Amino acid sequence: MHIHFVIHESFEGPGAFETWIRNRDYTASYSRVHTHEPLPQSVEGIDLLVVLGGPQSASTTKEECPHFDAGAERALIVKCISAKKAVLGVCLGSQLLGEALGAKHERSPQKEIGTFPITLTAEGKASDKFAHFPHSLDVGHWHDDMPGLTKDAKVLAYSEACPRQIIEYGNLVYGFQCHMEFTKDVIELLIAHSEDELAESSGFRFVQRPDELRAGHYGTMNETLFVFLDKLVTAYQSQK
Repeated sequence: MHIHFVIHESFEGPGAFETWIRNRDYTASYSRVHTHEPLPQSVEGIDLLVVLGGPQSASTTKEECPHFDAGAERALIVKCISAKKAVLGVCLGSQLLGEALGAKHERSPQKEIGTFPITLTAEGKASDKFAHFPHSLDVGHWHDDMPGLTKDAKVLAYSEACPRQIIEYGNLVYGFQCHMEFTKDVIELLIAHSEDELAESSGFRFVQRPDELRAGHYGTMNETLFVFLDKLVTAYQSQK
């Protein structure tokens, strides 16, 4: 398996995804767009495309952020889906995924920063890829927006603050508004970059303080993510 990551900022990297890749002896490549690394021209060598999060919006223009080309990323997502690759969008990536399929992103009812539970919907409980999830699971969050829904999309999990946490757009195509890849190292980078945001959001119901963020337990969410990824790989390989 070869996984390609689109990384928007140095402080929001793959985190636990890389642990999963190492443990399975998979390979990885990267488009670090914040350092102007290009997106892949061909998707032939990609098995799983993972588009990560970032402070941008899915509607951010190149004039607003010169290293972020939402249109090019949407085109890459469509190319991978058309080639029957597995695709996973995380946070901003989930919003770009929805938009690539024609569903505009929307503002989440509440801002979420921290570790808060998500709950499976009936469709989530019925999905084999999420059978290992408990009814409720504490996962990471850092967002204002949420992905749009296509007519065939299934909402598999929600949180109290956001009704669209995990979206199934197809058998191999998923959007995670939540951050199950968070690790303590990633959290430290986010805290260091986000001092102003955290100060301005202090007192919001679903925004945790830096000390609360550092105290989060990320191992269980990581292991739960790994099992989902294994199931996604099995589904991808079974089509060959």
